[in-house]
Amino acid sequence: MAKSPKGKKQPKRTPKKKHSSTESTSSIPSTRIVSVLLMVFCFLLYGNTLFHDYTQDDAIVITDNMYTTEGIKGIPGILKYDTFKGFFKVEGKDKLVSGGRYRPFTLIMFAIEWQLFKKKKKTATGEIIYEGRPFVGHFVNILLYGLTTILVYLLVLNLLGPGRSDLRAFTVALIAALIFAAHPLHTEAVANIKGRDEILTLLGALAATYYSLMAFYKKNNTFEIAVFVCFFIALMSKENAITFLGVIPLMYWFFTDAKFVKIAMKTLPFFGAAAVFLFIRFNILGADLGDTSNELMNNPFIKVVGNQYVDFSFSEKMATIIFTLGKYLQLLVFPHPLTHDYYPRHVEIMSFGNIKVILSLIAYLAMTVYAIIGLKKKDPISFGILFFLMTTSIISNIVFPVGTNMSERFMFMPSVGFTFIIGILGWRLAKKLNKGKSKIRLSELTIILGITALITVAFGIKTVVRNMAWKNNYTLFTTDIETSQNSAKLRNAVGGEMIAQSSAPENKNKETEMLRTAQVHLQEAIKIHPNYKAAYLLLGNSSNYLKEYEKSIQYYNRVLAIDANDQNGFNNLGITYRDAGKFYGEKGDFAKAEKYLNKALEMRGDEYEILRLLGVLNGTRGNHPAAIQFFQKALAQEPKNAQALFNLSAAYQYGGDTDNAQRYLQQARAIDPNIGK
Repeated sequence: MAKSPKGKKQPKRTPKKKHSSTESTSSIPSTRIVSVLLMVFCFLLYGNTLFHDYTQDDAIVITDNMYTTEGIKGIPGILKYDTFKGFFKVEGKDKLVSGGRYRPFTLIMFAIEWQLFKKKKKTATGEIIYEGRPFVGHFVNILLYGLTTILVYLLVLNLLGPGRSDLRAFTVALIAALIFAAHPLHTEAVANIKGRDEILTLLGALAATYYSLMAFYKKNNTFEIAVFVCFFIALMSKENAITFLGVIPLMYWFFTDAKFVKIAMKTLPFFGAAAVFLFIRFNILGADLGDTSNELMNNPFIKVVGNQYVDFSFSEKMATIIFTLGKYLQLLVFPHPLTHDYYPRHVEIMSFGNIKVILSLIAYLAMTVYAIIGLKKKDPISFGILFFLMTTSIISNIVFPVGTNMSERFMFMPSVGFTFIIGILGWRLAKKLNKGKSKIRLSELTIILGITALITVAFGIKTVVRNMAWKNNYTLFTTDIETSQNSAKLRNAVGGEMIAQSSAPENKNKETEMLRTAQVHLQEAIKIHPNYKAAYLLLGNSSNYLKEYEKSIQYYNRVLAIDANDQNGFNNLGITYRDAGKFYGEKGDFAKAEKYLNKALEMRGDEYEILRLLGVLNGTRGNHPAAIQFFQKALAQEPKNAQALFNLSAAYQYGGDTDNAQRYLQQARAIDPNIGK
């Protein structure tokens, strides 16, 4: 390797050997043209999401988040608390997910978008409310995804060669960028607005890496400021950017001639940004990075034994984790079938007797061995493997629990390593097909670029089709339940969404059918997760709507048996007692009606409707003094209610007190002249 002239210490690229198979050629498109085309390609892939609704966790970070929906005024709250605090709104619920979440940057973006683009809507009752515009969120997601794809291209160019003049760098970068852009595993990150945290994390980390290289090659330390800012944004978007602290020194080792001290210096801005972020995060959330919850929806590594939840054995836990790691590899190579839900028990309890676990273990051991051997030779594939392993480690459940078995969006960052490897393999195949010629021209890459085009088209079609599932919650849940039939969480989600949609005007003729179908899904959910409080609550709701009040009461009591402080279960039980009392009163079963109405009164206090119903019940049974008492209490709750005054008048009339009957009738007609006529 030629040395720099004495006195000059400018670092330069020093690959192990000169790549004689590349040559300078003006036929390579400019980076500007390629970048524009990649952006257009991303919009073509995800353009069909622009008119989709909010879905899945968008409610947590956007539509039902009290800070986001305050717009700019909510930004201080976003910065001050756990990301979930704005959704749960009460103390103790803002760290529902293991270890807590501090990802304020994306929520700040959502708050600004809400401020600028919210729309006013008048409800049926005349109330003015504000709604977000999902079009804006989807558009921004696609734009940011396009920028991320461009950065994948530019970064690979600058890792492997001088960009425009290096055919090898261009080929690998183009293959990597196209496969990255089209890969169907990315649909969850892009088609779901909430997935912006994944996009911004990778975008910020790649931008920081790119600027670090610019500072290195151009000897311009002002780029280091951009490194710090971009990496800080990445960390403030999602914590897994922290894995780049391992990626960066490896990158310099593999692709430059920088010595240990220089590499350490180049990583300092990354460590500085990480230190600031961790300081803020620990002050907001504390030092807890994860715990072992006894709730199956937050800890997939527990199981039911003798009607109790117990931890997996070490062997079961590791086998299940290794299986999911193998599943990631399969989905990267062959992304089908796809689902947004891998909660228990979509991924079953695994053992080392399962051949899929063994194959996954062999694959990862082989990858690790190859990467270690390639370290000394500075094999680019080794770098791609190490990039993949490092960025996967944080979501693997090995380092700390992440609250679920796996998720397709977790592969968003590691997929860069995968696509880089595909690009390198593509180039090496081109060299092999070129039968050892010393130079490869762009025109001779037809076969490799053709294969890339076929893969890109196949992936692209899958992506466009998969996007359609993300239209709204109903479409997403009812589509993915075909794949994730053993997921308690998705069964519960399908049931809940069917209940919600059953009351829509267009579903009036099939309301009962939808409620029955919802109950089937909810029953399946509790077979998987016997203490699934949310499923019991929804079963109670659906039974109430079907007027199966005894069943509804049983389900709500089950909710309270699981959690005596559950306010939804308590309130809904009281409502069901009230509705049951009304139902049985109309059926003439006065004993049951009185029983349930009295229970409702105990639970919900002096609620107007309960008091009214008790008044009607006692009046119907001829107990006019009791009817008068209940109607008086009802009137006290709503003294300006004409119907309440009329009811009391009628009770007095039937009780033989015509003076009071006439007095309250006059008061009622002063409010509503037509009442009782």
